[in-house]
This record gives sequence, structure tokens and C-alpha cells, in this order.
Amino acid sequence: MLTYYLVLPFIYLISLLPFALFYGVCDFMFVLLYYVTGYRKKVVLQNLRNSFPEKSEKEIRAISRRFYRYFCDLLLETFKTLTISREAAIRRCKLQPEALALFNRYAAENRSIMIVMGHYGNWEWAGNTFSLQGRHHLYVVYHPLSNKYFNGLIYRMRTRFGTGLIAMKDTFRDMVAHKSELDATAFIADQTPAPNSAYWTTFLNQDTPVFQGTEKIARKMNYPVVYVCVQRVKRGYYEISARTLFEEPSKTADGEITAAHTKALEADICAQPEYWLWSHRRWKHKRPEPVAAKVSPALTVL
Repeated sequence: MLTYYLVLPFIYLISLLPFALFYGVCDFMFVLLYYVTGYRKKVVLQNLRNSFPEKSEKEIRAISRRFYRYFCDLLLETFKTLTISREAAIRRCKLQPEALALFNRYAAENRSIMIVMGHYGNWEWAGNTFSLQGRHHLYVVYHPLSNKYFNGLIYRMRTRFGTGLIAMKDTFRDMVAHKSELDATAFIADQTPAPNSAYWTTFLNQDTPVFQGTEKIARKMNYPVVYVCVQRVKRGYYEISARTLFEEPSKTADGEITAAHTKALEADICAQPEYWLWSHRRWKHKRPEPVAAKVSPALTVL
């Protein structure tokens, strides 16, 4: 509690800075994290080396450096959500006309949708823009923080423009409860699930577990699955693109939805790798060994 109240005034101070000064603070933070503390630098470099074995060490370190610049901007841009105006939020994170048309079509058809995306670009600002411009009521599936004070801060930031939050453990129950509404439920699907319950695939040249819950819920609710990418255009500016992966998820085969949204995210990362969250320990689990079939003792007697 004490840490929260000590840090909170600085968070609001940073949030209130005009953008020219704000990004000066981001530059200072980059120097601190990249050159002084080396925050998770080993994790970032190893993730990049494993993901891009064809790249030279010079290329890997260049991507790493660009990632840290983006990462520092991203962290402080999240705080900006506390005080940013509606006009600035929409100006700095725009829905592409094609994306807005897609969402408006589903709204006109009175169809709720499921949005799937990754930790790429600025997903926090994208939620604000969607809530301000979209006709669907946006709900974001999230992991509540264990610290109730910081969790409350995050909750205020994310719900300021009307976005609703759903705790991951309550996702299906809450979606059923909201079934009469025109909803868009957003899943950030590149988090790390328990290895034994995950869908395993090759992602960025590595064995990777992926949550199956997104697919299971999509097939039960039969909402169109829309993949969203938040592309950084230049410093402080983003564009949101969207495309439908599946109109009728109930007709898909097991693993089809999971494979499709994972492949879509991989393509975006490969195009501009510095804008993904490389500091995350995405590959901390190993693929479980297949369980050997048990042979009855009677069958072993010749």
C-alpha cells in the first residue's frame, strides 16, 4: 500500500506531461533500462535468437535495442491513458477505415464478435479507440493483479472510456450473461498457459503452448472471430487493422482457430519484430512427452 501511494503522484505527473516532454522521459527511461539496469536483457536476447536463428548477432542486438525504445514508450503511454483526452486518444490510435467498416457491418447485423490479438503495438490505446468509436460494447479479458491497489489503477485506466473488463476465470460465464448485448470480447491470446492443457504448435521457430480457451469459447458462442493488429506508424501514433478469421467458428475443426490466430500474429511479428513483448518469458514450458500406452501384463506373456 505504501509503495502505491508513493508511486501514484509520479504516475499522474508523467501522464499530465505534454507529449514533447513525455517522450523525453521515455528516452531517459530507455537509457536507464537498456544501458544501466539491463532489465531482462538476457531473456530478450535469447527469445530473439531462438525466434530468428537466421539473423546475425548484429541484427538481433539491433532489434533488441529498438524493442527497448518501444517498450519504454509503451509503459509510459499506458499511464497516459489516465488523463489523455478523447480527441487525442482517437488521433493517436486510429481505426483504419476498413477496420471500422468491418466492425460497423457486424454491428448493423446485430452480431457480437470475438477479437483476438497479441501483445503487439499498443493494445491499451487500441481498447480506448475501439470503445470511443465502435458500436459494440468492448470487454477485455484480463488477469487481475494480486496487488489490489495497482489492480484498481489498471482498472480505472482501462475502463475510463467505457471498456469493460472480464477476469479470465469468469470469461465464458460473463459472455453468456452479456449475450443479449452487442458485445466485442477481446482476447490477448499470446500469454503462457499450463503446458498440459495447452494447444501446442510451432511459433517463431519454437514449440509453443497456446491457450485453447479462446477457441473453445468461440465455437460455443459461434461469434465471428476477428484478428486485430495494432501497428505502430511512428512514435506516439498507431493504426488498428482488422480482418475476419472465421464467420462461423462452430463449423471449424479442433485447433483450426488457434492455429489461424497464432499464424496471423507470427506474420505481424516477423514483419516488425521490435513491436512485440520480447521481455515476456513466453517459452518457459517444454512440450510434454506423449504418454506411452500401458500394456496389459497378460499381453506380455508369450
